[in-house]
Amino acid sequence: EVQLVESGGGLVQAGGSLSLSCAASGFTFDDHVVGWFRQAPGKEREGVSCIWRSDGSTYYADSVKGRFTIASDNAKNTMVLQMNNLKPEDTAVYYCATVPVRRWIYYGRNWRVGAVNYWGKGTLVTVSS
Repeated sequence: EVQLVESGGGLVQAGGSLSLSCAASGFTFDDHVVGWFRQAPGKEREGVSCIWRSDGSTYYADSVKGRFTIASDNAKNTMVLQMNNLKPEDTAVYYCATVPVRRWIYYGRNWRVGAVNYWGKGTLVTVSS
């Protein structure tokens, strides 16, 4: 059974930092890209960042480049998203997700909602101004 369990969400002031973790199990990591999407109230779910641990490839949405860093702890099968200099517009539910590598490559290495095969339940991040 595939499990993606997020943790680390919460309330933070603008300019602050949070670290999100995703504990993953039940699938072959080398065959999947893992990462994060987010969904703000009234908006569509959007890709934030992902990593393919086999070659270290990463992706960041333009809106988070230079502020967010994704990393994979291979020994623990955990993925971490370090979020710095948070802004009120980062407020959203953050979802851990996986995409099969072949599908990710087929879509030109785009981190897209339609390619996801497994989702976590999400963790809320609220950034106050």
